[in-house]
Amino acid sequence: MATFFEGESHTFSEYLLVPGYSSAENIPANVSLKTPLVRFRRGEEPAISLNIPMVSAIMQSVSGVDMGVALAMEGGLAFIYGNQTPGSEAAMVRAVKDFKAGFVQSDSTLTPSMTMEQVMDLKARTGHSTMPVTDDGTARGKLLGIVTSRDYRPTRDDHSMRVSEFMTPREKLIVGDKDITLKRANDVIWEHKLNALPVVDDNDHLMGIVFRKDYDQHKSNPEELLDANKRYMVGAGINTRDYAERVPLLVEAGADVLCIDSSEGFSEWQKRTIEWIRANYGDTVKVGAGNVVDADGFRFLADCGADFVKVGIGGGSICITRETKGIGRGQASAVIDVCRARDEYFEETGVYVPVCSDGGIVYDYHMTLALAMGADFMMLGRYFARFDESPTERVNVNGQYMKEYWGEGSARARNWQRYDQGGASKLGFVEGVDSYVPYAGSLKEGVRNTLYKIKSTMCNCGALTIKELQQKARLTLVSSTSIVEGGAHDVVVKDSQHSVSYR
Repeated sequence: MATFFEGESHTFSEYLLVPGYSSAENIPANVSLKTPLVRFRRGEEPAISLNIPMVSAIMQSVSGVDMGVALAMEGGLAFIYGNQTPGSEAAMVRAVKDFKAGFVQSDSTLTPSMTMEQVMDLKARTGHSTMPVTDDGTARGKLLGIVTSRDYRPTRDDHSMRVSEFMTPREKLIVGDKDITLKRANDVIWEHKLNALPVVDDNDHLMGIVFRKDYDQHKSNPEELLDANKRYMVGAGINTRDYAERVPLLVEAGADVLCIDSSEGFSEWQKRTIEWIRANYGDTVKVGAGNVVDADGFRFLADCGADFVKVGIGGGSICITRETKGIGRGQASAVIDVCRARDEYFEETGVYVPVCSDGGIVYDYHMTLALAMGADFMMLGRYFARFDESPTERVNVNGQYMKEYWGEGSARARNWQRYDQGGASKLGFVEGVDSYVPYAGSLKEGVRNTLYKIKSTMCNCGALTIKELQQKARLTLVSSTSIVEGGAHDVVVKDSQHSVSYR
């Protein structure tokens, strides 16, 4: 007879955190979100730790070069998608590793049509007074000029004046080309008595800015994730078919960690892949595996030598695996079960194998729940797909800006390797959809807002670290009526933006 799991399968929305005692020390500024990325032994430090518990999904519509750089700047890590040739994936990894640290991507970019009032509002939000002006208002748009605090006088000038009227135009700017080194950029700044040097490519698109007082990127991004050579860290996805060709190229390109991209990880194929990596590279190449949804799956991959284990089947917003195949498990139940198995494994063996919660994140607070339930970090797809740094186009759909987002099992991606079960080299049926997600601007602003919410909730629980949250967290199941009560109800809501979900 079949095995039946006791109880129901629950999702994150069915749980709430119950506040605990908060001391005067429990303020967001004191919270550390540092968390292990790869396995380590009791008494040792992990070879790689994240400064924030976020990694980006191994998806064409999420993780490209720009995502790799932007996420590393914030302390997380992107996994470059593997549904491309080994050579092109390696080139993306190399581009992230070669990105020039010290060249700041602007988070305060203007368009010529914006007003002085908007400039002052943006300055108040970001604290930055030097603002490039581009044709589309993005950090990678065509450079048209620059605005500094010396270009306008709030006490005397008309606040409705357009940026185009008071900016320093492009033709009067001294800029650096795409090949300029950080040392040379700093020399130019001092030679010309500049406060900032915009750096542009051959088409005059803004690539970054080097600041007089802040040419060291780390001053602006204290949590950035760097390797021993002060380069940004980046991961890469692999599959269980061409690893013998793909892995050497990715390692040579400088990938800091690999992850087997598969819809279901409790398989001989993953074991073979990990064994090949261990036979050829030992423990020098770090590789995560998954996905699984129970203790048996976790222990299998941990015994195989996986450096971390991903949890989640069918919970992603673009995933229809549960509809098409009837397999999976509620994400909260899966995370709780697997994290309990991880702790038991640690007690038995002295080896800690981090758990990554992959899928099922709809709201920011779900991330805090995932961490409280035991996850060491989260892999996010839809959440990151909304930002400027994702590889997809920003489009206007019925008057609203959106970004394209599709699943790896969709007809568009046709990533058969991810769903490989040892059969023919094709995708027999789709397990994902093609969709749009609401555009959300820059990653920096979005991530920092989310992390502030996580830190604030941790303080409500009396925790200053993720490990402390997992020890102190108190969780309660909620009824369907209680879920309704938890949102705005019995009123006419003026602004419904609070209801926007992520993944």
